[in-house]
This record gives sequence, C-alpha cells and structure tokens, in this order.
Amino acid sequence: MAKRLTIPDITARKGGTPLAALTCYSAPMARLLDPHVDILLVGDSLGMVIYGMESTLGVSLDMMIRHGAAVASAAKQALVVVDMPFGSYQASVEEAFRACARVMAETGAQAVKLEGGRDMAETIRFLTRRGIPVMGHVGLMPQRVHALGGYRYQGRDDKESALIMEDAQAVAEAGTFSLVIEGVREDIARQVTAQIAIPTIGIGASPACDGQVLVIDDMLGITDRPPGFVKPYARLGEAITQAAQNYAGEVRSRAFPTLEYCYPLKKP
Repeated sequence: MAKRLTIPDITARKGGTPLAALTCYSAPMARLLDPHVDILLVGDSLGMVIYGMESTLGVSLDMMIRHGAAVASAAKQALVVVDMPFGSYQASVEEAFRACARVMAETGAQAVKLEGGRDMAETIRFLTRRGIPVMGHVGLMPQRVHALGGYRYQGRDDKESALIMEDAQAVAEAGTFSLVIEGVREDIARQVTAQIAIPTIGIGASPACDGQVLVIDDMLGITDRPPGFVKPYARLGEAITQAAQNYAGEVRSRAFPTLEYCYPLKKP
C-alpha cells in the first residue's frame, strides 16, 4: 500500500514533478482517484456540482464536513484538503480556528483551504501557528463572485496584476503550504510561481505552475458547459445518457429484466 502523502511531501515538490489534484466529493470517487493523484480537494464547488446551486455561497460547514469525512475515509495515499465555506472563517481569527479545527477533527482531512489574499494573511498566520495546515487561493475567488462581477478572469490590467502578486506573496509569507491560482492571466501565474517559495496549483492559470487541479465533473465530461480552460479526459456525460436511454427502453419493452437477472425459486 502506498504511503499517505504529507504536507512536507507536497511542499518538497516545489519546482519538481508537478502535483496532480482533482476535486472529490464522495467515498466511491475517492477510491477511484486516490491511487492516481497527489491531492484530493473536497471543494465547495460541490454546491454547484452536487447540489445544483448557482454559486458556492450556499454551501454550509456541515455539508463540507459530511463530504470531507466521506472522502477522507476512502483515501489511502492522497493528501485530503477541505474547502472552508463562505462565512465560516471571515468574521474573526477565533471563529476561523473553531471552524477549521472542527473540520480537521470531524473529517480526518490533512488540511483546509481558504480563499483570500492580504486580507486573510492574519487569519492564515493564526491558524498555521496553531497547527492547522492551510492551502491558499488567489486570483478568481468564487466566494467573491458578486464582488468580482462574475466569473471573469483576473489580472486584466496592471493594477489587478499587482494585487494578485501581492496577495500571493502575503499568504505565502503567512504560512500556507501551497497556493491555488485560479482564473488569471498566464504570465501572472508564471510570475507568482517563480517568486513564491511554496508550490502553486493552477486552474485556468499556467503550465508553469507546480501543479494543476480540475473539478472532477468537468474533467470527466459530465458538466454541460465546462469552463474554456478544461480539457475533458472522458465523455461520461454522453455515456451516462446513452446507458439511461438503453435501460429505460429495455424496461418499457420488457427486455429487462430477463430470468437471468431474477432470483430462482429455491428447491425444497
């Protein structure tokens, strides 16, 4: 059995073999993905992927804990990171610690992820000094979708670019062990990766990042309209649709079930 990856294992990959990460929300999927990836991210994207929400803002702490526990129970070698949902960590450092400590204790995950840059540096510093490993997240931050004016890529001008650089440096210095860079101009992600000492994990960012992450349903070709930066590695949406159509047709025509799929009468 492969040894479980640790925080030092992840940080040691800076500038080395790129880190492969995927979002994951359930135990069965975790068992399938775990042997192949370095990080399983229980993303608050589950609000949209699993629950059909329009954004991640309606995701609760209890939801993240339930899904985090399911993934952590099935993963044997990948590092499991759980997103902290909107409203669970912004009010104060003390409230953030209580919420993060609960996630760590009740899920068995190895780390949490927070969105934010300079404004979250104090919170990150408070958490990491108390033993909670934190993955950062800058650039396009879905929990701030309304403030950003929608899901638009970041770094469109020099001012935005400078702010992203400052955010990345601030959270790296505050103690994050890695940093997700989402939805930014390629050259900015490349510069951030070169300038900070922790691994960067890109999503809609740059091939120069120290790793990559995708939402699992996007990668598997299940999402109706995935973002333009997604490469689908399968077309499972089409396969599921075809399987459901075939099943329904056989049920309605009484082609299924045949006696082969029924329990036989026991002989006395």
